Amino acid sequence: MTQLLDADYLVVGAGAMGMGFTDALVERADVKVVMVDRRHGVGGHWLEAYPFVRLHQSSSFYGVASTVLGGRRKQTTGPEVGLDERADQPKICAYFSDVLADRLVGSGKVELLTGTDYVGDRTLVSRVSGKTFTVPERCRVVDARYLSPDIPAELPPRFEVGDGASVIPINDVVHLQEAPSQYVVVGSGKTATDAIVWLLGRGVDPDDVCWVRPRDPWMLNRALIQPDRLIYLGMFADLLEAAASAPTLPDLFLRLEELGIMLRLDPAVTPTMAKSPTLGVWELELLRSIENVVRHGHLKAVERGRLDFADGPVPVAQDAVVVNCAADGLKNPPRLPIWEPGKITIQPVRAGFPCFGAAVTGYVEATRDDDADKNRLCAPSSYGNSLEQWAAMNVLGVRNMGALGAEPDLQEFADTVALNPSGVPSDHASSPELDAVRARLRAHVGPGIERLAQLSDLGR
Repeated sequence: MTQLLDADYLVVGAGAMGMGFTDALVERADVKVVMVDRRHGVGGHWLEAYPFVRLHQSSSFYGVASTVLGGRRKQTTGPEVGLDERADQPKICAYFSDVLADRLVGSGKVELLTGTDYVGDRTLVSRVSGKTFTVPERCRVVDARYLSPDIPAELPPRFEVGDGASVIPINDVVHLQEAPSQYVVVGSGKTATDAIVWLLGRGVDPDDVCWVRPRDPWMLNRALIQPDRLIYLGMFADLLEAAASAPTLPDLFLRLEELGIMLRLDPAVTPTMAKSPTLGVWELELLRSIENVVRHGHLKAVERGRLDFADGPVPVAQDAVVVNCAADGLKNPPRLPIWEPGKITIQPVRAGFPCFGAAVTGYVEATRDDDADKNRLCAPSSYGNSLEQWAAMNVLGVRNMGALGAEPDLQEFADTVALNPSGVPSDHASSPELDAVRARLRAHVGPGIERLAQLSDLGR
């Protein structure tokens, strides 16, 4: 028997995007929301992430608009003293559980179904009981999974694994019972860098690590991506000023490296990947200690004592443990209109900071009636991958912030929510230094964005 649920919105996915949208929506609208997730609780991929993972950004840039993750605490020990806290997996999962209880279910407006699949056509099926649920025709379906990351622990390797080869997802490196003579870390992004930093932090010799890095990434200097408005706005003003006169995108990234904004792993290799997670300079020093870097493109197969690539094999230790970190943490599918008939597809609306995008989408849904107007205010952005896509991400994000800024209530929301790193509340204490930075930003935003648009893949 199918049970009909009373709902105005069906939010598919109870990760950061679904939680952020729902939090902002129910704060401002008298609606009934059903949230559904295939996992056992809220928090999305964090429930399955490797145990030593941390946010790569400040905690205050992550989560929902109503509740600041981490309470704006600063780090008091370790190599990042003075920088904003970066929450670990247990803190993030506990945070989302608290938000669910206190802000969502506690509001009386939200019902959560976990261990349940959305199978389409407004129909849900429990993985536990097998029961089927539906929602009314009036119910709008909110897709909060469109950009869900892949997780190595949930997927088979993208390469073949021969008999006798030891291949594990990053989650399982903490469960090894015996140290191998060599670790082979596969991947170019944040997951791989986290794995290497963790191994080195536990005494593994850099010479005992082989890093399979198909592409080299550009990464943002974490010290400049902080909730201190003087620091963040100053960084972005520098970026736009450099962009305005950049002859090419590779030249721009080299200039950003000179300014201390961008970091690269190997000074002798020009990166082609620009997903741009943040990285600490202390992490960069550790990562540069790995000299055995394999750059033969994507790994095709792993055999005992051998890695196979399209251009030939690479020998490794017979007992090598291959740590699979290759997954699309940041997806880059086609941009869709966020609002379509009967459907909302959550996507970023500014450069980076996807939680702000989810929150502002929920705010706009709660306060506007016309879908065309909503799409005008929140055109979809996307994550960067290539340099051209990184440029497009910044162009679309700045254009959206301009559209939002023309609406007084949206400007106030953007200025006061901690998820937005560039917001400056009207009651924020001014200073000559902040005034000067904001003036620089106004001077360079037009020419900088115009040049980035020319260098990007927009319209191609």
